Amino acid sequence: MTVNDDHLDTLLARLSLAWTRKNHRALVERAESEQWSYHDFLATIAAEEVAHRRQSRLRRRTVAAHFPFLKTIDEFDFTLQSTLRLSLLGSYLGPELVADGRNLVLHGKPGRGKTHLAIAIAYRAIQNGYDAMFTTAAALIDDLSRAFQNNAFRAALVPYIEPHVLVIDEVGYLSYGHDAANVLFHVVNERHLKKRPMIFTTNKPLALWGSVLHDPDLAEAIIDRILERGRFLTLDGPSSRTRHLKPDELALLTTEPSPVPPARISGKIPAEFPEPTRGCFAAAARGKGFSVPLCASVSRW
Repeated sequence: MTVNDDHLDTLLARLSLAWTRKNHRALVERAESEQWSYHDFLATIAAEEVAHRRQSRLRRRTVAAHFPFLKTIDEFDFTLQSTLRLSLLGSYLGPELVADGRNLVLHGKPGRGKTHLAIAIAYRAIQNGYDAMFTTAAALIDDLSRAFQNNAFRAALVPYIEPHVLVIDEVGYLSYGHDAANVLFHVVNERHLKKRPMIFTTNKPLALWGSVLHDPDLAEAIIDRILERGRFLTLDGPSSRTRHLKPDELALLTTEPSPVPPARISGKIPAEFPEPTRGCFAAAARGKGFSVPLCASVSRW
């Protein structure tokens, strides 16, 4: 059977073999000059088509995630952290992040790499075949608050529930409306019920989320759901934005240390994902409107 190039292009288009359609002429010439076997020729076409589709899917999902910038885990400088190590994030970089519905709260002062790390984890999830979405807490709350006022809340909630991984950046950086806790609770609760991972970045201790969100009771319920299958990590390295300053200039920027120790916290007792521990202490939230007992697992690296 003889098939001309135009007919072959039509057949490849119907089969959605985009890479093969674009490159088959050059590949045929190479196969003839190097005397490939039929098996080698077919294997090369199949391998290249699979690789092309994977890269196309990765690009589409990365664009759809709305990352403000793209960072990978390999670009994160763990040497600047006193407690955080790559090994600690192992379960967040594999398919178990989505399979187990694990959550993560990244806490620290500005410039410590919280957003970089959150994006890197979400991007790794995309590389593992899942989809992700990035938003700031302020944008999410404004969007859902506006939808609630327009009687379109359920429809507006869907884009925050459906992605396999949701990154909510900058909790506590800006002031929010009076219904902040209410709309955020709906997102957290829906994703909690579906066991879909959430990654938060914040410059505020969990004890202050009640005042940040204007509702200590709902903030407690939000934190309880996040930490049931989640961890709390503090990034304590120097600011990446001010490392160029001299020591005397940096001294002018020094503020009081965070009341939350650099620890991993699980909201379950016993923890669903146990870690080596040296002890357990009461949460910083105790006595400040939070009654949930949080057990902190502290490891030495």
